[in-house]
Order: sequence, then structure tokens, then C-alpha cells
Amino acid sequence: QGGHRCLMFHDLCDAGGEAVQANQFLIVNNDTGAIIDPGGNLAYNALYVGMTQHFAPNRLSAIIASHADPDIIASLDRWMTSTQARVYVSEIWERFIPHFCKPGKTVGRIIGIPDAGMRIRVGRSDLIALPAHFLHAEGNFQFYDPTSRILFSGDLAVSLMPGANCGQPVRSLGALLPYMEGFHRRYMVSNKILRLWADMVSTLPIDMIVPQHGAPLAGPAVQEFIAWARTLA
Repeated sequence: QGGHRCLMFHDLCDAGGEAVQANQFLIVNNDTGAIIDPGGNLAYNALYVGMTQHFAPNRLSAIIASHADPDIIASLDRWMTSTQARVYVSEIWERFIPHFCKPGKTVGRIIGIPDAGMRIRVGRSDLIALPAHFLHAEGNFQFYDPTSRILFSGDLAVSLMPGANCGQPVRSLGALLPYMEGFHRRYMVSNKILRLWADMVSTLPIDMIVPQHGAPLAGPAVQEFIAWARTLA
């Protein structure tokens, strides 16, 4: 829409089954863009090349991390070298993620997201950092794109399914529940937090929920997931 594009990479982390499948996201707007949850070194080379097809690396404006796990941002040292982008991460993690980098690489380049969230400018549009604390990290954010009406949900709505099946949106939650339930019962901290999240996102127009692992949810599956998460104990 008007040069605004959202791209998902779902097959960059194949390490012969040793590593968990992970999605990376590139938001392109006005000859610049942001990467959400760029992943580790397994994804770096292919993701970097994919980005160069849309704009020059020195035009990357933001590296955005939902939290600080290795599959989210372990490649940070390489991104700090190859681009001038700033890193957006919860204030809780801003003194932890420099441990992924050589000394001095992150000086003046980390923006701590306050607990209540914030808007992150990308080209002529904004991404909205939504608080999703304890789902599953203490300082955790999801990112809502009002232009595409996509909620990038991090580890919420994850489905641990074969990587080859992760590229296509799923429109019925029932098909994914066998790949979801065990993960969510282990990693999501409480029903109270899930209910607060469901109340928050129910106020947003959401066309897709796209997690960091597994398949995107679209159409009826969006509201089905919100309703399921609300009752998960």
C-alpha cells in the first residue's frame, strides 16, 4: 500500500534440525525500513541480502527486538557493523544486549522502550510497541503496524510446526492447536496476563497475527486465537 510493504522470512534458520524455526520481518516504507526480531547468525546473511533488494543497508532505520533471547537478536554484532540502525528493545534489556557485541558497538545506539510502549518511526509510518510483559519475557513487546493491520506477536501465537509449513497464513485455529497448546502452557506465565493482553488487542483492527515461530494467523483465526488465549489456564 503506497510503497509500504511487510515481508516475512520463515526459512533462513535451517541448521539440519538443530535450531528452532524462527521468522524474521522486514518493514519497508519510503526507501527505508525496520527489521523486527532479526534472529541469530543462522539468519543474518540471507536476511541482509533480502534487505538489500529493497533499500541500501545504510538506510535501515531500526532493529526492533521483542525481547532479548538469542533467536531474537544474537546477530546484533553483525547488524551494528553493517548498518547505522538504532536498536529498540525494552528498557529492561538495554544493558544486556550489548553482551552480544564487541565493546563499544552499541554506544549511543540503543533506545530503551518504556514499559507502557511507544511509537517507532519507520519512513513515513509508525510501528506501535505494545506492552506484552511476561508473554513470555519480563520485558516483552509486540509490534502493531496500523498500515497493514498486522500484529507481530513475538512468542505469543507460536506454533511449533515443520518449517516448510510456516509460510502460508492459517485461517482456522483448530488446525494449529496441536502445535500451540504445549508451548503456551509452558511459556505463558498466567491467565491474568493473557486476559489483560486479550483486552488490549481486542481494541485494535487486526487482519493478521504473525508470531516469531510458526505460521501467521489470518481471517477468523485472529479472533479465535484471542478468545483461546483469554481462557488458557
